Amino acid sequence: MASASTDRPAGTSSGPGRILVAVYAIFAVAACSRSAVQIATEFDHARLAYLLSAFAAVVYVVATVALTRPGVHWHRVAVAACTTELAGVLAVGTASVLDSSAFPDQAVWSTYGGGYLFIPVVLPVLGLAWLRRTAPRPDGTTTADAPPAPTA
Repeated sequence: MASASTDRPAGTSSGPGRILVAVYAIFAVAACSRSAVQIATEFDHARLAYLLSAFAAVVYVVATVALTRPGVHWHRVAVAACTTELAGVLAVGTASVLDSSAFPDQAVWSTYGGGYLFIPVVLPVLGLAWLRRTAPRPDGTTTADAPPAPTA
């Protein structure tokens, strides 16, 4: 009899998903650390940017946790986190380009994540693509486990 861990289909945190989880974890730590220091020491200088960095940190933490958990519920949470991240980086990125005076200091998502090598704008796209590939199916497998469609 096989153990439950070997019977369970591959989830979002297996295979290439491990790299995705690792990058999200790095961004969670980086954004949490940066925003905590900025809020504690320079909050009056750029309140909006620092609060947005703190919000980004929360999104990265939620995404990291959700990507490591199996099941439909956590899959939905991960999709919501990645979607929120993508919307945030596009909105903040656009706002910071159009009105740079509103962002006297960089937020994680300013200029589409330019201060982080534009990874913040690419990461949610990769996350959503991976989540689509590993989406749970009613039969307990994931879309990644499904056999390929027959060719004509």
